[in-house]
Amino acid sequence: MNVTLLIPARYGSSRFPGKPLAPINGKPMIQRVYERASLAEGLDNIYVATDDERIRETVEGFGGKVVMTGSEAASGTDRLEEAATNLGLPDDELIINLQGDQPLIDPICIEQLINLFKQQPGQFEMATLGVEILRDNERTDPNNVKLVYDNDHFAIYFSRASIPHGRDVDDYPMHKHLGIYAYTRRFLHTFANLPVGRLESLEKLEQLRALENGYKIKVAIGAFDSPEVDTPADIRKCEQRLAAD
Repeated sequence: MNVTLLIPARYGSSRFPGKPLAPINGKPMIQRVYERASLAEGLDNIYVATDDERIRETVEGFGGKVVMTGSEAASGTDRLEEAATNLGLPDDELIINLQGDQPLIDPICIEQLINLFKQQPGQFEMATLGVEILRDNERTDPNNVKLVYDNDHFAIYFSRASIPHGRDVDDYPMHKHLGIYAYTRRFLHTFANLPVGRLESLEKLEQLRALENGYKIKVAIGAFDSPEVDTPADIRKCEQRLAAD
């Protein structure tokens, strides 16, 4: 099983224009994501998928590989579908989708997803990660997507709201979704061509498209959090964590 990791990256962002190139302790964020991913075992290739020449030049400047996509991609999934097509990836290729705003991703998280597919071949075609929430403020922060899953670790729902909601208790485990996915090339094509769902439109969460159309998403619970960079203020938080390490 060949494994290709793709990092979708776009320059435009309503909350943080130019985010992939924002410096974190002297390195562009996209470089930190790429270098962290390259530490994971089991990857055959890593590419940044972008439509922006500034990002391409930056990635190639530090020795990374780029696959160019069109500017009309409506979502990260659409960009990955185009990238996989441009790269000529076969149907049985395992694709890891790592968001370009996770400069602190632990390589073990990537390895967990790869191992899921190796240990349970043919049991599912899409998987993702969650982590237990340990900070109280993250339980109610809509930027931290929450997830619930069944006894077989298949996702039931993802939400920006606090789920599950304890009617009579306040202290109970809650899990946060990490922005990393794995799927077969075959399923990525199916997923990208599904119609945008009602719940997806409400929550602005692409993964709900799969659930709404009856597809399963396997969930592994990781030991390492991977905070996303949503605003310029998050850059400072990443720098503080890097300094602490």
